[in-house]
Amino acid sequence: MRSFRGKIRSRSAGCLLCALSVFLLLCTQVHATQETRQALDEARNKHEQSKGELSEQEDHINHLNAAKDSLLGQLADLNVQLTEVSESLEEIESQIRGKKQEIDLTQGELAEAIEIQDAQYAAMKKRVQFIYEKQDFLVYDMLFGSRSFADFLNQGHYIDELSSYDRRMLELYMQNGEKIAEKREALNRDMTVLTEYKDRQQAEQGRVAGLLESTAGSIKGYEGEIGAAEDTADRIAERIREEEADIRALEAKLAEEIRMSELARKGVWRDISTIRFAEGDRYLLANIIFCEAGGEPYEGQVAVGAVVINRVRSAVYPDTVVGVIYQSHQFEPVATGRLALALAENRATDSCYRAADQAMDGYTNVGNCVYFRTPIPGLTGTRIGGHIFY
Repeated sequence: MRSFRGKIRSRSAGCLLCALSVFLLLCTQVHATQETRQALDEARNKHEQSKGELSEQEDHINHLNAAKDSLLGQLADLNVQLTEVSESLEEIESQIRGKKQEIDLTQGELAEAIEIQDAQYAAMKKRVQFIYEKQDFLVYDMLFGSRSFADFLNQGHYIDELSSYDRRMLELYMQNGEKIAEKREALNRDMTVLTEYKDRQQAEQGRVAGLLESTAGSIKGYEGEIGAAEDTADRIAERIREEEADIRALEAKLAEEIRMSELARKGVWRDISTIRFAEGDRYLLANIIFCEAGGEPYEGQVAVGAVVINRVRSAVYPDTVVGVIYQSHQFEPVATGRLALALAENRATDSCYRAADQAMDGYTNVGNCVYFRTPIPGLTGTRIGGHIFY
């Protein structure tokens, strides 16, 4: 069969050369793979989204810091308030202690005044009782004991003065006691006012202390949120750096593919008759066709085989089937291991082998296209089955 194909190849060499020239003119210019372009666009879009996320995260961190700073200001104010309330409370307690000492002293004075008052009242009562009980004797004694009527009147006046003095002293002691009692009542009222004020200040101290604790807790919570947000921002920044590295790699890959595409477009294409296939090339080609287009119509399988052979014919790609298929980062089944499994089990179907034979004979239904992929918006080329060839 290979001999028959060789004869066909020899007889139609001239025709193929002409056909190839026509294909070179008609085939769409080979560009860098649209998959790389799409990947680069997606990487750039993702990079912009990441930068937007980082900006939002930084805004969030700034908002949290502003809220934290506000709380720190409130915390400082509350500390001042708590200090003032505590100092006021200490002053009130000092006043209460002083007022208590005054009350105790006044209580002692009142007790002493009452005691003096009671003693004066008792003495006065005894004198009154004595005068009342001894009234006749005193009159007789004063009458007969007096040297003169004037002396008698003087002694009577003395008794009246003594009684008036007793009454005045009693009234004085009573007034003094009342003043002391009033002073005690005033001190007690002051003590009540101070105690109530102390209670209010203690309540205020508790309120401010509670706010202080609550604010400190809120600040701690904000610090936790800020730490988490900063960690997130760091992760986003690291992702951005990785994305930038990916973009640079894709840009380099795109530049290389553009260079390769231009070389392929302008480079030399070998005639199919000059290619010497190695043993196993048909087996390898059929299985890569199976991996890439096993579920595609027969025309799609032939097209995949034609892309591989077009690369073999192009001067900018390896000049062997093995070299083309195993060229780094070119065929996805090679990287994922699907080709190795297919080769190990010879999964290629009869139609895959027929497509490989046609491609190796030089037949192409996609011209000189050297790329294919699943369709994406904006990608033009020859559509066969689920692939676009370009």
